[in-house]
Amino acid sequence: MIMEFKKLDPILHSELRLSIMSLLYYLEEADFTYIKEKTEATSGNLSVQLDKLSNVGYISVEKTFAGKKPRTVYRITPEGKKAFEDYVDALKSYIGK
Repeated sequence: MIMEFKKLDPILHSELRLSIMSLLYYLEEADFTYIKEKTEATSGNLSVQLDKLSNVGYISVEKTFAGKKPRTVYRITPEGKKAFEDYVDALKSYIGK
């Protein structure tokens, strides 16, 4: 029996980016501080990975103010949801589910 493996999306095949996408898939939106706390990432690394996800259209970014404090909110896009679901399906192909 020959198994067919689906290609894993290299953008999502990173521990931190996959963590971010998992959070946003479940929550639909979260601010920078929340994502940082949940992923335990450094601010610099988190910023870089969020930019990568934003640049490919998997997440959207909204910068606002909460009082006088800047607040950045990230949302998963429909393209991001599809990419995440496709990634999960690809993983399942590797374990035969």
